[in-house]
Amino acid sequence: MDRTFADFFAGIGLVRLGLEAQGWHSLWANDIDPGKFAMYAAHFGPDHYRLDDIRNVQPGEVPDVDLAHASFPCVDLSLAGERAGLKGRESGLIWEFIRILRGMAQQGRAPKLVTLENVAGWITSRGGSDFRAVLEALNSLGYVCDAVVLDAAWFVPQSRPRVFVVAHLGDHPLMSQRPLDVEPSRVRPPKLVEFIRAHSDLAWGLIAYPEPPQLGLRLEDILEDLPEDHDAWWPEERVAYLLGQMKPQHLGLVEAAAKSDDLLAMTVYRRMRNGRSMAEVRADGIAGCLRTPRGGSSRQILVIAGRGRIRVRLMTAREYARLQGVPDTYPIDVPYNQALWGFGDAVCVPVVEWLAEHALNPLVASQYASSVAASC
Repeated sequence: MDRTFADFFAGIGLVRLGLEAQGWHSLWANDIDPGKFAMYAAHFGPDHYRLDDIRNVQPGEVPDVDLAHASFPCVDLSLAGERAGLKGRESGLIWEFIRILRGMAQQGRAPKLVTLENVAGWITSRGGSDFRAVLEALNSLGYVCDAVVLDAAWFVPQSRPRVFVVAHLGDHPLMSQRPLDVEPSRVRPPKLVEFIRAHSDLAWGLIAYPEPPQLGLRLEDILEDLPEDHDAWWPEERVAYLLGQMKPQHLGLVEAAAKSDDLLAMTVYRRMRNGRSMAEVRADGIAGCLRTPRGGSSRQILVIAGRGRIRVRLMTAREYARLQGVPDTYPIDVPYNQALWGFGDAVCVPVVEWLAEHALNPLVASQYASSVAASC
């Protein structure tokens, strides 16, 4: 069975990596960013990638596919942004995707499945009205909807919770849970359950998922082994300045780790607190959520402490890739900031694999089985 998909806001192709690992075949992709396209093309080739504004894409250009996926911009939904919601200039582009879906449906070739991905803040954006509006739009096209929050930290040492909507044409036994019966779980945190129960009038098709895996990796497991004299390591005076930006409790974590016989990797973000740049440490073996290098707090600083030493450098582009579950065979032949932009504004590969295995593959298989039965 050839499972096909179209990838909107495709970026550097990490959704494609995850879906291909589960037997899917890409027929079409679109993004507006030339830098991301360069990274995508270096790995996959340039074929069927439409480098253009989604507002210029017409429904007839998108081929017949089983799945249409959209990782639409998070800027206006993120807690780090201005929370303009789906009325914002960037996150509002989801409505262009809905326009294309509507056009495909009018042409009698609506995809069997639709998946959407964004930050968890989408659930509560503008009091939940943004989340509801998109689900209502999908319902109006005949889709029943599921929603889960999946965290990259279950698969790789990076904290990255993201909400996924899985929309399916028609019902299926896999979709067995009723909205008012849903209980909080690892894939449905309380905020999402609260939304589902409060909006039980929507056409839900809730899937009973298995328990997600427990992470077996630590940050130390994905780091590159840079030589002692590599120019990425910061000089002592720069390290001292960083330590001086830490609150006592954060500095204490680093100094305690430096006294250990083992090496401990920690990440640091610089953030503005009360008008002052502060360095905040994460020391649980997991990196903070990767971000794009637009602001001063975007780059993750890596601290390696232990055996009487404290060493500091920025995380490498390859480490960013590994934190997104990307294999080392994926080429990185672009400038550093461009690579960070590509990987930081992407979807974690094994998260997509897990969703495909436990939701998308069974759902599309049921569609094919129904089609075969109907033709007999």
